[in-house]
Amino acid sequence: MAVQTRTLKTRAKLIEAAQTRIKDAGYEALRVEDVVKDAGVAKGTFFAHFKDKDALMDHLIGGEIHAFLDEVELMEPPKSVDEILDALMPSFEFMTQERFVFDVILRHSGAAQNSEIGAIAQTFIRHGTVMAHWLAHGPFRKDIDPALMADGVGAFQIQALALHFCTAHNGISVRDRMETYLNAWLLPKPSG
Repeated sequence: MAVQTRTLKTRAKLIEAAQTRIKDAGYEALRVEDVVKDAGVAKGTFFAHFKDKDALMDHLIGGEIHAFLDEVELMEPPKSVDEILDALMPSFEFMTQERFVFDVILRHSGAAQNSEIGAIAQTFIRHGTVMAHWLAHGPFRKDIDPALMADGVGAFQIQALALHFCTAHNGISVRDRMETYLNAWLLPKPSG
């Protein structure tokens, strides 16, 4: 039991050291050497806890997105596209704070095998579940499955965030782009 407690404390020290460095210099500037120095452990200890820097980033960035999803899950299902966007904007702002963060999210959005599903990939699954629930209980289209609509929202989110970093297409805010996409995708088509 003492070994497990020590292991958990060491991992917590590594995570805390990384979070402090990120607050000071951002995600991209984070270096394993600095994390182990600040945590007071050997470099090999870092690799006993994380496969590499990317694995640490998956843990940290995934944890941030899960925190946003914790808040979103407590909300009542939105009654409009604007309410959906109000709920999602804090996570969009986090994901676009640095190109590096968005790149890590894209790299870790899927998994080759179930054993490889990390924190970020889990957020994609969770986001789809929350969004499908919202769409099933709101005034949105009823002619297609809410899970399919949720998949579309996720795809539009990636597109809008990617275009945010594209010089040729970044003249439109993420929110405005998402509003256009979601109005076209989620709202019932007028009859006639």
